[in-house]
Amino acid sequence: MEVLSGKDEEKALEFLKKAAEIARGATCRKAACGSVIVKNGDIIGRGFNSPPKGLESERRCGLSKGDYNERVTDKTCCVHAEQRAIIDALKKNPQKVEGSRLYFMRLGDGGEWEEAEEPYCTICSKMALDVGIAEFVLWKKEGVCVYSIEEYNKLSFDYGKRN
Repeated sequence: MEVLSGKDEEKALEFLKKAAEIARGATCRKAACGSVIVKNGDIIGRGFNSPPKGLESERRCGLSKGDYNERVTDKTCCVHAEQRAIIDALKKNPQKVEGSRLYFMRLGDGGEWEEAEEPYCTICSKMALDVGIAEFVLWKKEGVCVYSIEEYNKLSFDYGKRN
């Protein structure tokens, strides 16, 4: 992981701000998240978390994780912001996805930026790795943190071992 500073940090904060703006469109009842994918300074994909298209009425927000069989690995009814941004980039800019950077932001109940946790979502890390995204950016207490996608994926898989 690299913590950005100077002009690199300033530029990254601009894209995190865009991800936060996109998060305001999220319809998830548990968290508002947004993501943008950037290549050569251009946003090539955007996404926020919400139930799959046409399934807004089939929410499972009231269920606890213990209500699911252990084989169900993703216990949310929403498509993740990162997944939506990847799908958007693949639809609109497939030739630019390879080597791009994904920025992720979560908002609190009042719309304020929330510091990210340690990487833990293997669904998003595997998808980003598979399509060729190079880096994953989170806003954390340390600052703007950039992970290679390989490191992000490994940390996501190791999350349960650390906590």
